[in-house]
Amino acid sequence: MKDVSINVSEKELSAIKALDFVRGNKTIGLGTGSTTAIFIKKLGEKIQKENLNILTCTTSFQSFLLAKEAGIPVYPVSYFSELDLSVDGADEVDPNFQLIKGGGAAHTMEKIVHSMSKTFVCIVDSTKQVSKLGEKFPIPVEILPEAISSVKKQLLEMGARDVQLRMAVKKDGPVITDNGNFVLDVRFDNFDPKDLEIRIKSIPGVVENGIFAIYRPHYVIVGGKELKRD
Repeated sequence: MKDVSINVSEKELSAIKALDFVRGNKTIGLGTGSTTAIFIKKLGEKIQKENLNILTCTTSFQSFLLAKEAGIPVYPVSYFSELDLSVDGADEVDPNFQLIKGGGAAHTMEKIVHSMSKTFVCIVDSTKQVSKLGEKFPIPVEILPEAISSVKKQLLEMGARDVQLRMAVKKDGPVITDNGNFVLDVRFDNFDPKDLEIRIKSIPGVVENGIFAIYRPHYVIVGGKELKRD
């Protein structure tokens, strides 16, 4: 049985370590998820304690609400053309710093924000490390609702072994993203992350997918240990 207390402790250590990248007069993109939620809370404390001039944008309604609660100045993503820093978690991290993201269905905005960032820092616990992407998590694919049948057909023709519409919890029907779209959870047995990221994105009706191979993080922090991309 997994020791949940170790998992939580590693998340907090990673979130705290990411604060080392925060200086005054920075623009910061805030990701989504349980580890990022810890970072947002710690960031708010650091801003107040050190009286830092920080401007942020968020990748989801969840992160927006957490940032406001923490007293962090939040602006729309469209306010920025680039960011000094972005911090986010991941569902999987491989040895090449390639990621699967989207467990919280926020991967479209996350990819936009991280593509704008001069320094992307990924914060995770050790359970998120994998030898290759797809070991534990499916690939989330955000799609226009009208395209569900055609996108599913093309994913299967592309070699997917399983395509499932993500269903909501405590709500009837499918998960609806902050952008008003559906999410397909897709499994492939073996794939080249960068190639598959591009191929899935090229399907008409696909908004974005959760492979982060093109916009990989510059740093990954695992349980407080900082690793830098080659």
